[in-house]
Amino acid sequence: MSTPAVPDRKPMTLHRLRDMHAKGEKITMLTAYDATFARLVDDAGVDTILVGDSLGMLVQGHSSTVPVSIEDMVYHTRCVARGNRTAWVVGDLPFGSYQESREQALRSSVALMQAGAHMVKLEGGGWTAETVHFLTERGIPVCAHLGLTPQSVHALGGYRIQGRDEAGAQTLRKHAKELADAGAAMMVLELMPSAVARDVQADNPGVMTIGIGAGQGTAGQVLVLHDMLHVTRGKLPRFVRNFMAEGGSVEDAVRRYVAAVKDGSFPDEAVHAY
Repeated sequence: MSTPAVPDRKPMTLHRLRDMHAKGEKITMLTAYDATFARLVDDAGVDTILVGDSLGMLVQGHSSTVPVSIEDMVYHTRCVARGNRTAWVVGDLPFGSYQESREQALRSSVALMQAGAHMVKLEGGGWTAETVHFLTERGIPVCAHLGLTPQSVHALGGYRIQGRDEAGAQTLRKHAKELADAGAAMMVLELMPSAVARDVQADNPGVMTIGIGAGQGTAGQVLVLHDMLHVTRGKLPRFVRNFMAEGGSVEDAVRRYVAAVKDGSFPDEAVHAY
């Protein structure tokens, strides 16, 4: 049975997202890289669209996100912005576009914002807190990204769960607190034990944590659109659920994802968490 269509809604704002978080309503996020899918996921009721540098693998055919350029991200952000009507758009700062200096991060962020992003996302903790503070002081909303950070996959030794031991968990919590204090409004927590993600959210109640392979204790969830539609080739991570198998169309699958996140049935701690 199809889920009902989402009624017309006003454009999402940071204030509305924070209000949802304060009231305990789960925030939904999916990736999109073009105008057609941006319009589809927006119409299906997704709160936030991530123009992810995962497009490097899914659209461009690379083996990682590392080759993606800021020019690539600007192009795809423009495409998404044209198709989107109401969702909050987060644009990824790709590898090499913010590591050099705070000023480089500002230039890259301005390019994404001018292309249609409402917020930028950057990976890692520690040194990034200073960059986050520099950007937020200048009116650029920032989403941080901790845990598995794909741009650093070579340094991390592959796609591995982060924070499994006490030292790793404490480092993640420390970095999250620093990023929150620097002004990060949102934080993607990827591939970490559920208990660690819950601690990060509890430590930083004003930050909207968005989980992917981080259990139910976050303020919301994100998946790669291609993964949850089960069109990605190869073995998928255990935190992915095939919503296409449950729906009669792509749009219905996205609506089911939104409903499952909102009602707490996804992710299932016994199936999708660590």
